[in-house]
Amino acid sequence: MSTPQKYAFGMIGLGTMGRNLLLNMADHDFAVCGYDTDPEKASLLEKEGEAKNVKGFSDIKEFVSSLQTPRSIMMLVPAGKIVDNVIAELIPLLNPGDILVDGGNSHFTDTNRRVDELESKGFHFFGMGVSGGEEGARRGPSMMPGGDPEAYKVMQPIFEAIAAKVDGVPCVTYIGPGASGHFVKMVHNGIEYGLMELLSEAYGFMKNGLHLDNNKIQSVFASWNSGRLKSFLVEITQEIFAFKDPETGVLLVDEIKDEAKAKGTGKWTSQIAMDLDCPTPTIDTAVSMRDLSKYKALRTQLDSVYRSGNSPIDMDLNQAISQLEESFYFATMITYSQGMHMLAKASEQYKFNLSLSDIAKIWRGGCIIRSEFLKEIYTAYGKNPNLEHLLLDNDVAQLIKGSVSGTRSIVSSALKQGVSFSAFSSCLSYFDSISTGRLPSNLIQAQRDYFGAHTYEKIGQEGVFHTHWH
Repeated sequence: MSTPQKYAFGMIGLGTMGRNLLLNMADHDFAVCGYDTDPEKASLLEKEGEAKNVKGFSDIKEFVSSLQTPRSIMMLVPAGKIVDNVIAELIPLLNPGDILVDGGNSHFTDTNRRVDELESKGFHFFGMGVSGGEEGARRGPSMMPGGDPEAYKVMQPIFEAIAAKVDGVPCVTYIGPGASGHFVKMVHNGIEYGLMELLSEAYGFMKNGLHLDNNKIQSVFASWNSGRLKSFLVEITQEIFAFKDPETGVLLVDEIKDEAKAKGTGKWTSQIAMDLDCPTPTIDTAVSMRDLSKYKALRTQLDSVYRSGNSPIDMDLNQAISQLEESFYFATMITYSQGMHMLAKASEQYKFNLSLSDIAKIWRGGCIIRSEFLKEIYTAYGKNPNLEHLLLDNDVAQLIKGSVSGTRSIVSSALKQGVSFSAFSSCLSYFDSISTGRLPSNLIQAQRDYFGAHTYEKIGQEGVFHTHWH
């Protein structure tokens, strides 16, 4: 039986993620305990952690008093008001110098506020993004801690022990000050939205454009996962297309209603990107498409008005599959590029001093967006930490040039056939726009000056100008 003051680390919230993270820590010989208002969850922790130094509590005072001082406590509870409520309940039980970690998906502005509030009371607080889902939490997640660097040093041995490892390197690093950890996790989730939408559109293209059956679609995703497109999301997609409902014997994905839900982190990414004047159109499109999917009844009505059936796209099948692979690779690179550009802008705006190379490094394992392409990102920012945009890297440029032709072909075919291809189209339009030295945006500025006297600047001339256009 464990004695009080023995536990090195405490977890508040013993849902799937919190419980599995504690069990992961216990596997690495850390004495840990957890608290949940639900006694059954506390009991489940002890049952699954049997023979390990793990204890579950449903009394918060007993939980706090069982921890070594200075105490290290992590919260894994739903973002928003619940986090504030837990902190308010904890504060009277803690001592100055204790460490609090918010491991949920809190909005980074909330984290900034909590950092200031808790530091003023003598507590150490930092927000940490955790990615990897249930399996990652149990076997090795990717973690993005940001906040008090001295507090992180206390937690570092535990986090490095439980993190996923790539080439022996743990997928966790100190991100930066304030809410930088939660900000990086937010952008991670935005990239995740984009990649998931691209995969769903690739599926739609094969099903509705090429009229492939599920077995063929599964084989395409499986082949992708054995090559340069290898990633966690492609891996689980090919597994989804092999899973049949035990009750019906039908492929389960075909029985799932086509309405995508969301918890809001993708939307946050789009909103903050707009605040930063940093375009992330693929992420924006992915958020919009999840919202659009919820209008099931309306879509069904409009389908009956505008659809008259469609024949397969008139392309050689092998060529179409090859070009779709090129297009998905291209779109993957563009989606990551938008996310990394946003991180660079945020680092400058919020004084985060982010290392984009380190971020790419810890995303290579454990997290939902881990992929082969992250090696290219890690290498690019390793060569040039001040790289303004990923597309400026010579090696990435060669990969883009090698895949853009197939992308143009497949996007044209999809649009001509009426196959929804919003994210792929967005990636291509973004690339064409950001790689165009002179856009037609001068017309917009002329229009603004015409109707609102908003002025304009001239090429090669200093100053601001206004014209009486009529």
